[in-house]
Amino acid sequence: MQKNIRNFSIIAHIDHGKSTLADKLISECNGISERKMSSQVMDTMDIEKERGITIKAQSVRLNYELNGEKYILNLIDTPGHVDFSYEVSKSLGSCEGALLVVDASQGVEAQTIANIYVALEHDLEIIPVINKIDLPAADPDKVKNEIEHTIGLDCAEALEVSAKSGLGIKELLKVIVEKIPAPNGDPKKPLKALIYDSWFDSYLGALALVRIFDGEIKKGDNILVMGTGKKHEVLSLKYPHPLKQIETNSIKTGEIGIVSLGLKNVGDIKVGDTITNVKNPLAEPIQGFQEAKAFVFAGIYPIETDKFEDLRDALNKLKLNDSSISYEPETSTALGFGFRVGFLGLLHMEVIKERLEREFNIDLIATAPTVTYKINKTDNTSIEIQNPSELPPINEIESIYEPYVKATIVTPNEFLGNIITLLNNKRGIQKNMDYITTDRVLLEYEIPMNEIVMDFYDKLKSITKGYASFDYEPIGYKEGDLVKLDVRVAGETVDALSNIVPKDKATSKGRELVKTMKELVPRQLFEVAIQASIGNKIIARETVKSMGKNVTAKCYGGDITRKRKLLEKQKAGKKRMKAIGKVQLPQEAFLSVLKID
Repeated sequence: MQKNIRNFSIIAHIDHGKSTLADKLISECNGISERKMSSQVMDTMDIEKERGITIKAQSVRLNYELNGEKYILNLIDTPGHVDFSYEVSKSLGSCEGALLVVDASQGVEAQTIANIYVALEHDLEIIPVINKIDLPAADPDKVKNEIEHTIGLDCAEALEVSAKSGLGIKELLKVIVEKIPAPNGDPKKPLKALIYDSWFDSYLGALALVRIFDGEIKKGDNILVMGTGKKHEVLSLKYPHPLKQIETNSIKTGEIGIVSLGLKNVGDIKVGDTITNVKNPLAEPIQGFQEAKAFVFAGIYPIETDKFEDLRDALNKLKLNDSSISYEPETSTALGFGFRVGFLGLLHMEVIKERLEREFNIDLIATAPTVTYKINKTDNTSIEIQNPSELPPINEIESIYEPYVKATIVTPNEFLGNIITLLNNKRGIQKNMDYITTDRVLLEYEIPMNEIVMDFYDKLKSITKGYASFDYEPIGYKEGDLVKLDVRVAGETVDALSNIVPKDKATSKGRELVKTMKELVPRQLFEVAIQASIGNKIIARETVKSMGKNVTAKCYGGDITRKRKLLEKQKAGKKRMKAIGKVQLPQEAFLSVLKID
């Protein structure tokens, strides 16, 4: 019955116990037998278990009984990291309630704040849950005050639990049933279903995880995917389960289920799209459908150049499971043939690169991550570029716009000075500073995205001894005073090392770049000039000395003119070699240069 359905999600910062709590709820409802139960049971990828993060949203249907009445609990486990906020938003749009999980020893963190605002936008019933109360450092009362001060959520009845030991889990299940409302919706209206996740199964093809808002979907129905305009027959329907999905003949109003349409491409069923019935279609799709948009771009090249086709096949197969990546072929004089790949963020980039190397056994090299720039040209046209080598000549550029993000940082008070210095160096603009408690501060800054895509997070963790938390969200484009910094090795521009930098930092970055390159480029039989340039203007130079061969070693005594003649001959040979010599950049040099700040 519809009134006995509860759809809810768990939202939390990384490592606050979201997946452990999901495991305990499944176990308490006997969703999985104790023999088959494992930790992070809803995280299906090895990389999720190793890193302790959720990458794909997962769902499970649980049966629960309270006071003799049977209930259906649909638990949607969402990713916590900002890179996967697109999935978080759509998952929360499929729920009526959310459990806000906060670590009793760590308190409110940056991603806690980011995710709670998404939940509030969807007007969800939020239940605060203080987890890990059995830890020695736990301070539940302090955490409740933090939640009330930072988020404005009443914590008078916040539940205190330990997901690890099971303390308070029975009470939590009871509160879920009592506080989270049953789904609204009319079973007699036309079918209205939201796709909030999709993936590829090697036997069944592309599968869609849907929430039914109105109507009912039955096996054998002809349905319309409104975003693509394509019609398909429903081959099978299932209820989600981490180990074994449950077959069903229909999914009713308020329920969550898996729809199999026999499609070979996951791109045909995009997250956020609407499904309706062909015979009695909806007039309008569910609003807010947008394709996932890449924010960070990087060149990915196989280290062995003959593996280019293998990389193409690997990307094609990976896109079936992750429709948010985009890619197109590109070439580099330094690295050969590869692909320009678009990612949702830096963590997404790391995960995709690792999956390509692991699942398809290809050794890869990734160029420095860059962002999309908008260029207004002098001929009144505008273009978007993702690769610095695509930047038009200086005389054709009217203005350059770069993407900005709103960064939220929560830090202990003692590190505040170091963080502000770091943010100022990264061209950050302070928007807000608020003391959550006497010893913890919330900072909000606007920062160019290009400044955080390299090693900002590493530096933040380093200067705060790992205690600061960081989250960001895109806020649009702003005009910047930017130039393209090129690196020339032996007179040739290395396109893969080109970068777009602020004009006032270009000279210092150029000097640091060539200084580092000098240590890394191997010595040749001729001198190698390493130059940093803006357009045709050289702003920094270092020279790698040639390897000396002792050509006078065979001379024992005799006239000095004989030695001079041999040295002059060597000098002329080196000059000729310099004109025709090529320098092979080692991979270590290339990778190390990416770390230049």
